Amino acid sequence: MSSMAIIKNGYITLSSVPETHSSSVLSQEIVNSVIKMWKEKPMTIPRIAKVTVNISVGGASERLEKAVKLLEQLTDQEPSIRKAKKTIREFGISRRQPIAAVVTLRGQKALEFLRKALYAVNNTLKLTSFDDYGNVSFGIKEHLLLPGVRYDPEIGIFGMDVALTFERPGFRVMKRRRKKVLSIPRRHRVRKEESILLLEILFGVRVTS
Repeated sequence: MSSMAIIKNGYITLSSVPETHSSSVLSQEIVNSVIKMWKEKPMTIPRIAKVTVNISVGGASERLEKAVKLLEQLTDQEPSIRKAKKTIREFGISRRQPIAAVVTLRGQKALEFLRKALYAVNNTLKLTSFDDYGNVSFGIKEHLLLPGVRYDPEIGIFGMDVALTFERPGFRVMKRRRKKVLSIPRRHRVRKEESILLLEILFGVRVTS
């Protein structure tokens, strides 16, 4: 585990804010600005709220059963089944047909799996993996790229998508108060630059354009 990563109240976050950092993609001016904000206002330090792992199989029921088994082996957590929201005739998928296995990880389980998932992509993410709200999504071509995983002929080989959800402390309280409001104020959301910096510091992630 990275010495900078801790689990606090079920979230992955920084144990302390570094004095400086050399980013793979951000200018030093942006890095210094974010670090200064985090130091002056600790409640603005973002945290990883959850890690969602998804294996999509389309309409193949046999492969879905195998995907469920695989996800449970990889995460030690029972997956849920995601159903199609609409009919897609060209892919032979009907509305409400089971099409994917999904697991949502938090706390220590999220941290352990995320470290393995990042290892599988050589600790390198594309800039396009980050959205404007600081969340991150990336794919793993084969689950065999995860460290410690061996090929099982009864399961086969699966790719998967990994999504990280970032929040600021107090985000959920504020969200409940504004549940009837259409949007969350921008200042309460995590910026793309902050997510990049946090992942670089916590896991040594390299971001490429």
